[in-house]
Amino acid sequence: MLKVDKVDLFYGAAQALRSVSLSATIGKVTCLLGRNGVGKTSLLRAICGLQPIASGSIALEGQDVSRLPAYERARRGVALVPQGREIFSLLTVKENLETGFAPLKRDQKKVPDEVFELFPVLQSMLRRRGGDLSGGQQQQLAIGRALTMRPKLLVLDEPTEGIQPSVIKDIGRAITFLRQRGDMAILLVEQYRRDGQGRDRDGGHARQFRHRRGTPSHDGLSGLA
Repeated sequence: MLKVDKVDLFYGAAQALRSVSLSATIGKVTCLLGRNGVGKTSLLRAICGLQPIASGSIALEGQDVSRLPAYERARRGVALVPQGREIFSLLTVKENLETGFAPLKRDQKKVPDEVFELFPVLQSMLRRRGGDLSGGQQQQLAIGRALTMRPKLLVLDEPTEGIQPSVIKDIGRAITFLRQRGDMAILLVEQYRRDGQGRDRDGGHARQFRHRRGTPSHDGLSGLA
């Protein structure tokens, strides 16, 4: 589904990514681990078309999309759950979910039932403003908004950051369900491995894992500046 090949990315004279390569496959979770400042979010922004790359290529379903704008990649099935959630605080939960309609055809503009099956709290809060939700509820809303886009590639940037363990478990169950359904690739970025209780492992030190795929899998990067 996704193939990133030898990507370089700069902010002015500063190089954020150096010859980075990875892939993500339908029906699998690819997990990217790394400490703050190594370029994880920059890579996700490049994949989603929010930051231009200097060299290398990004392909979706075998088609080079390196120069396509973000909205064209969204139409091709790329959905991002950004770090910090970035929901619209003055819009209701219902209106936030409906912002996911933007890349869809008219007959697809309906919030999928699975959003409320995975995150029932959203259905009970449809009229509540996004800014009135807790951090965990906002994260569920951000994931629900992405799922409304019917993605082929779901990109999650540190979805468990600052979230209570009970919600981390809900998010983990949702990711497992989506992987098992087998109709999308999932690219997940985190700083730490977590145990079954949602607690950080590795003693607070992030490690990079080399190319293991599963539930979730860990893809090592060939190079992060």
